[in-house]
Formats: sequence, C-alpha cells, structure tokens
Amino acid sequence: MLKIGDFSKLSLVTVKALRLYDQLGLLKPAHIDHFTGYRYYSANQLPRLNRILALKDLGFSLEQIAKLLEDNLPSDQIRGMLRLKQAELQRLVEEEHARLLRVEVRLKQIEQDDSMPNYEVVLKKVDPIKVVSIREILPDYPSVGSLYDELLGYLKQQGAKEGSYCAGIWHDPGYKESDVDGEAVLSIESSVQGNERIKIYELPGWETIACLVYNGSYKTINQAYAALVSWIEANGYKIIGPNREVYIIGGNQQDNDTYVTEVQFPVSKA
Repeated sequence: MLKIGDFSKLSLVTVKALRLYDQLGLLKPAHIDHFTGYRYYSANQLPRLNRILALKDLGFSLEQIAKLLEDNLPSDQIRGMLRLKQAELQRLVEEEHARLLRVEVRLKQIEQDDSMPNYEVVLKKVDPIKVVSIREILPDYPSVGSLYDELLGYLKQQGAKEGSYCAGIWHDPGYKESDVDGEAVLSIESSVQGNERIKIYELPGWETIACLVYNGSYKTINQAYAALVSWIEANGYKIIGPNREVYIIGGNQQDNDTYVTEVQFPVSKA
C-alpha cells in the first residue's frame, strides 16, 4: 500500500486532486487508517486513475466522468475518443504554428517598412515556349513544389530532358488561403508525350509584361508583388492575365534567402 503522497508521485497527480477525486467518489483510497486518518492507495488503482485523466483531457467535467465510470465505459471506446482528440489537437497545433509563421512575416514586413527594397520594374515581351505542365487545385501555394517533382520524374521516365525555364502560373484572380488554382510548367528540349494529367503545349507569350526580379525567400515574396502591382497602377497599366513566377534559382524550401524569382504580370495600357 502507498501513502497518498507516494501515490501522488507515482501517478504524477497532486495530493489536492486525489483528495478531490475521493470526495467526488471518482477514486476512493484502497484503505483509510481508522486511527490516523491516513489515506492509502494501491498501484492497482492506476488504470482507473488513468481513465479519469484521459476523460478529463477530453473535456469532460468531473461529474460527467463519474457517470461514465459508473457506466463502465469500454477501453476501446475511450481509446477511440482519445485518438479523435489527438487528431483535433494536432490540427490546432498546425494551425497555430501557421499563424505564428504569418505573424513573424508580418513583423519582418513592419520592421522593413522604412527600408523597403527599391525594385526595378521593367516592361518586356515574352515569347511562346513549349512546356510540360500540371495544373490543379492546390491546398496552398507551397504545394506547387510537389508538382515539379512529379514533372521531373515523368520526364526522366520518358527519357526526355527539361529546359531552363521553370515557372509557376497562378490562375486565381486574387490571393487565396486554400484551394489555389496553380500550374507548374517546365520547358522541354525534346519530344515527349503527355497524358490526362500531364499536358504538353505551347505556353502563350505576351506582348507586354511588367516584371521585377526578387531576391529572397518565398515567405516574403509578397513584398515584390506589392511593389509590382503598385508600379502597374501608378504607370497607367492594367493586368490582363494570370501572373507567373519564373524560378531562376529556387526549390522547395520556403525560407531560403538565396532564391531568385522573377515575378511577372501581363499588362496593357488602362
């Protein structure tokens, strides 16, 4: 038999909580000394205590837990409930982590407000180019990276060689937090057959695009977008098609400051 303090250490539950569980009838001591009033517990009571703690973590009140224990809830059902709770907590952790990253990006932007890079915007013509492409609805913008891996794997399987042009095309009219209409394209230097998923076609050119070269990670590329769109508006142009990101130096790391990206918008005079 274990004194309440020793049982507290063994179970990692405070003495105060054990006394409360006793008062509510959730976990009675295995023995109470009639002369001293000392409470004694048994290691055999740990499974019941673990059930109490598991149900408590699921959000049940102590009164509800007493009723569930009285109904002798099966272990399989408790495990299933805990797995659901685990999945819910994991989703919340991921959402909060994403929120933290967004806050960090916003802080950097605010800190740089007084020293924004002076981007050089140029107008140029873009010629058509033969590409291999996958276009699909993506969960978010970084997910486009997996499409390039798929394209490269397909070209290798077909014995074809990719060219030097690597770009992402964003077909939505505005920014989206999810369900992004994205397209990954690679230029090709040899003949290759497509399929239902992978398309081979001539990517149209544009008579006039406004573009700038951005050096830095994808996490802060919106600075380049803001500068380019502001320039387009200030100089009397309008956007007439989906924008492109040409990855001069790029990869799947979102926070790599060595990347070089050309941001492009097709434009015409407003």
